[in-house]
Order: sequence, then C-alpha cells, then structure tokens
Amino acid sequence: MDFLKISNLSKSYGGVNANSDISLSIQEGEIVSIIGPNGAGKTTLFDLITGVTRADSGSVRFQGTEMSHLPTSDIAKLGVVRTFQQTKIFRDLTVLEAVMIGHHLHDSTTLWQSLLANRAARDQKQNKRDHALEILEFMGMADMRDLITQNLPYGEQKLLNIAIALAVEPKLLLLDEPAAGMNPMESLRMLGTIRKIQETGITVGLVEHNMRLVMNISERVFVLDYGELIAEGKPEEIRANHKVIEVYLGRQASA
Repeated sequence: MDFLKISNLSKSYGGVNANSDISLSIQEGEIVSIIGPNGAGKTTLFDLITGVTRADSGSVRFQGTEMSHLPTSDIAKLGVVRTFQQTKIFRDLTVLEAVMIGHHLHDSTTLWQSLLANRAARDQKQNKRDHALEILEFMGMADMRDLITQNLPYGEQKLLNIAIALAVEPKLLLLDEPAAGMNPMESLRMLGTIRKIQETGITVGLVEHNMRLVMNISERVFVLDYGELIAEGKPEEIRANHKVIEVYLGRQASA
C-alpha cells in the first residue's frame, strides 16, 4: 500500500487549472521533491493534501485513509503536517514557546483543567516543554530557546518553522520551499537537517526551487507545469528529461 496516494486530483480558480488530474504516490521513508516554474501549482498541491484548500475532484489517501474531505486538524492528527513559506509566525513568543504550541494537537487536558492549573495540566505543560527542548536540541537551536522568534536570523526562522512542525509529531512532513532565500551555507545546513529528519523515520516531501538541494537529497522528483504532472523519476532521470529542460530553459536550450 502506498504511504500517500493522490489520484486524479484537480483544482481550478475562475477557470484556470491550478492542479489538473494529478496522480502520484509517496512511499514511506523516502524524500521526494515537487518542482516546477512559478505558478506551476506546487503549493496548491500541498494545500490540497493538507486540507487548506478543497479539491474540485480526486482523492488523497494516507495509509489507506481518505483525507480529501477532512479538516486540516484531523489530517495533522493522522500525521500529515506541512510548513508554509512565511517565516514570521508567533512573532512575540520565545522560540521555546512557539515549539510548545506545535504540540497542542496532543493536549489531553480540558480547558478547565488548564485554567485551574491542576496536576494534570502542570504535568502536560512540563511534558510539552521537555518535548520542545528535545526538538530544539535536534535542530541545533537549543541555545536560542529564550529568544523572541521575530528576532531570529532568517535562516533560523526557517528552521524554527520545521521545529514547530516536528512538534506535531508528523509521519509525513511537507516542506514548502525550506531553502528559499538562503545562502549556500544555510542551504547546506538545511540539507543536513532534512536528512536527519528522514533518519528518524519521517517521510519528507519538498516543494523547492533550489535545484542543487533537490538533486542532492531527493530519491524521486515530480515536475509540475501549468498544474499538470509532466515528469517523475530519479534526479538523474529528471536532469536529462528534455521536456523538463524545455520547461525550465526554453526550447532553444533544449535543442
């Protein structure tokens, strides 16, 4: 059984096809990338998978469960979690507090228990804190735990987004342009971080424009153009695919 299986997924806006009849699958434990020019429908595909946007037609199944009509919170509870391109989230919280918020889906105490700060609520808060500290240690950000998130350098804000997503305890982690705007050293660190995440047993999907990162880290690559899936394969196959070359560089370069 495919870990994630997308079948004939389509979404249009005002007659423009953002995604058109897309079918693909992701296997447990692999790293895959979704690439394509701006406007190809990459982020829309992530939105459809995670319930941010509803598909017009098609199916999204995760470990056999149909997700296309589930709310985002239920999809996250199943283990499908994504990041967004925006970095400035929870701007006035500390880094530690922001990661603790990522664990809220697993809260077991009631609102009244939290307000009364009873033993169960105190224990839960301590567990969330311990879990958040473990994630920050894993991400190499433990020494930043008390900094306000909006004061972090750009590269660290991108890593914090991932740390918050890890707090949700994903099985499939979808990263939307994790290396966007990064310098070469930051991109190299991001590559190492993604590999570390995979080594913990988490399956990873990327939307990314950094082709060096994509080709060095992906086991398979899917290529979108004008909302359609035009190619898929191993990085070396995609690199040599004339249709992909044409999409990125134009017909003259392909020739």
